[in-house]
Amino acid sequence: MTGVKAHETILRRPEKWSLRMSQWRRNLISKPLMRWYEGVMPEMSATEAEAIEAGTVWWDAQIMSGRPDWSYLRTLETGQLTEAEQAFIDGPVQRLCALLDDWQIESELHDLPRPVWDMMIREGFLAMIIPTEYGGKGFSALAHSEVVRTIATRSITAAVTVMVPNSLGPGELLMLYGTDEQKAHYLPRLASGEDIPCFALTGIEAGSDAGAMTDTGVVVEREIDGKRVLGIEITCDKRYITLAPVATIAGLAFRLRDPDGLLGGEEELGITVALVPTDTPGLDTGRRHIPSGLAFQNGPVRGKDVFVPMDQVLGGRDHIGKGWRMLTGALAAGRGISLPSMSCAAAALSAQACGAYARVREQFGLSIGNFEGVREPLARIAASAYLIDAARKLTAAGIDKGEKPAVVSAIMKYHATERLRQAVNDAMDVHGGKLVMEGPRNYLATAYNAIPVAITVEGANILTRSLIIFGQGAIRCHPYLLAEMEAVRNPDREEGLKAFDHAVFAHIWHDIRNFTRSFAHGLTFGRFAHAPEGAGELAPYYRQLTHASVRLAVISEMALGVLGGALKRKEALSGRLGDILSEVYLLSAVLKRFEAEGRQAADKPLLDLCFEDGLYRVQQRLRDVIREFPGLHWRILLRLFLCPLGQHRKPPSHRLMNAAAQCVLEPGGPRERLARGVYIGEGDDPLAVLERAFAAIIRRDALLKKLKEAKTELDEAVSKGVLTKAEYREIEAANALIREVLLTDDFDAQAVAGASGADRQS
Repeated sequence: MTGVKAHETILRRPEKWSLRMSQWRRNLISKPLMRWYEGVMPEMSATEAEAIEAGTVWWDAQIMSGRPDWSYLRTLETGQLTEAEQAFIDGPVQRLCALLDDWQIESELHDLPRPVWDMMIREGFLAMIIPTEYGGKGFSALAHSEVVRTIATRSITAAVTVMVPNSLGPGELLMLYGTDEQKAHYLPRLASGEDIPCFALTGIEAGSDAGAMTDTGVVVEREIDGKRVLGIEITCDKRYITLAPVATIAGLAFRLRDPDGLLGGEEELGITVALVPTDTPGLDTGRRHIPSGLAFQNGPVRGKDVFVPMDQVLGGRDHIGKGWRMLTGALAAGRGISLPSMSCAAAALSAQACGAYARVREQFGLSIGNFEGVREPLARIAASAYLIDAARKLTAAGIDKGEKPAVVSAIMKYHATERLRQAVNDAMDVHGGKLVMEGPRNYLATAYNAIPVAITVEGANILTRSLIIFGQGAIRCHPYLLAEMEAVRNPDREEGLKAFDHAVFAHIWHDIRNFTRSFAHGLTFGRFAHAPEGAGELAPYYRQLTHASVRLAVISEMALGVLGGALKRKEALSGRLGDILSEVYLLSAVLKRFEAEGRQAADKPLLDLCFEDGLYRVQQRLRDVIREFPGLHWRILLRLFLCPLGQHRKPPSHRLMNAAAQCVLEPGGPRERLARGVYIGEGDDPLAVLERAFAAIIRRDALLKKLKEAKTELDEAVSKGVLTKAEYREIEAANALIREVLLTDDFDAQAVAGASGADRQS
């Protein structure tokens, strides 16, 4: 056929020619690529696959795409509390906080007082997520978060007691997976407080690896009241179970076996969840752990041949063997609310208390807040409080929109608790000996003691950073990778090849665009990257995040393409890539907050510090990944596409740190916005005294300035007419308040030592 005739044939029959070209492409390019893909794709256990597939992708997928849709973020409603939710926070939450005496709870009772338990049950604190049709509050994720945050500024034990039933537990699992009969029976009882729930997952050997779970259930038949009843005999040894010592209903996770074939299927049925009353014979929930010295109820759950009828399997027989999928699905949302809310509380409390204390406490004739060595941790505290609260609200908005953002929840769990650790440690440094001495006057001791708990539970932070954030995010958030993996695993090879061909060529064009944009932005340091219309003065911030996003997309593609399945074992590399994803998410939340709050000029130092610090972290993580990447040629290629002109970012300047610290050292907008929701108390409550002293010293300093200008001593100020008697009394009252703030607690030596200690001394 001549060239002209061939061309005419193509024009007359374009569909046939297109089909033939597609077949050639599949056979010559996609099929070899698919074989290579099969060779490098990591092996994945069933539990790993279920964990990766849990929940939904959301804003994290936009970040991983390399070109986030900023218009979506800017128009996203971050949520408003309903009248009922606001009334609950203004009423029952405030009354509950007034009942809480943290020193009494942690050091004397080692439990919540009975009136506190009664109020929590009566007012529905343990049933915030249960729908109203079952007697619960039916609150939004934002309301749940705000309640926990406020309570946590007063008592960590009370906050944990409230947040656990409203997070991963029988209530959440029943709403998601329970049968109609189970919902009708249990949810009203949970809402009324007739039942107190706990959920028992963690075993001694398994820890975070559910695949290694040794707790077992065996399908058996027993004769009960003259009838043969099909059920399960459970043997378990769980630990670290919050509320277990006071629970009346326990969710138990175990591996189910059917050795006698009573269910007519396989012998190994997989992880299953059952609802078990704690008074069931053979089940022991009465002992307590002491988690990091805190008083919240936590203990082991042990059982030997505990018989439960088959209808107590959560979700019924259809959900036998689906326990791990159920748990990861529920955790996908809950992990993004509870612990981040507690972390935000501690950071906000630290910001408020440290700002006031640094103004009140004087050394060498100056408030310690004037020293740069103190202003540096103050700035970090303020920025952390601003950043994680912004991310908390953004995450709650996504969950309230119906998302179950597994990767975002992991980001929040890790980074909120790490910022909690840094903020509280900085607060301890600022206060010095004041917070070393425990007692009723110490308003941060419990938050400090809670750090290991927050870091460890709901996915230990080492595990979350090194395996989950990027390990799950790289697959779930990638626009084509999951489709390619599913195509490779398709038992129908022809259909699999078609699906793979479609996904892989879309993937290739996606990469070409991102690599090109990354190189171009690298030449201009992101100055011409995409920013949304109407961004105005914030356009440079959006451009820098777009640049960071496309660099993340490029380096992720290189890591996945070069390392393949080996990336699963490169946990340090995965952790650093996850840090980049996390920083972009957190900084996008900061931008969202700054815009949502009306672009407050006074908050600009906090915005700038978050960005300077966050983008510097991104640069450092990129540098670390490139340095550790295998193969010199790959490292050269990465530098070419990611930073062709080198790295240019520096840590935040001292001037910026000073400006951010000033946000908590002065009364007014920034400090009030950071501390919004912190329970201050009244009367002799130490925070209330601190706040009165903070207000008094500002007025006192203005009066002392008059004395200095008049070159007059205080004792002569009234007689010389420099001060009025009322102003003199103001100074005296302020000094008395300052002294009260500086006091620490002391106790009777014999009471502290105890009777045995006293006997040894006598």
